[in-house]
Amino acid sequence: MKRNTGLAALLIAFGALILLNKLGIHLGPFIGSVMEYLIPIAMVGLGYIGIQNGNKFGWIIAGIGGVILLGKLAGWIIILLAIGLIGYGVSMLTRRTV
Repeated sequence: MKRNTGLAALLIAFGALILLNKLGIHLGPFIGSVMEYLIPIAMVGLGYIGIQNGNKFGWIIAGIGGVILLGKLAGWIIILLAIGLIGYGVSMLTRRTV
């Protein structure tokens, strides 16, 4: 068995899931929510591989995937920012000044 056989099987499975979804055969909300994040992550990963191989097109794919992923994760980023601001504010209040 070759080294990339598992990756090839995974790519075939994800491609089949995307194709089934586009043909109207939905496999539930979990698969759809996973695919929302999987496509941009795969774009960033494939762009990284392209960059490592010296392909300038890899930068474009990784950039587009990064922007899409940033849009998908914006809600979580805002939540983490709010938690950080609260923590910083509490630390400022509890800090003793001499």
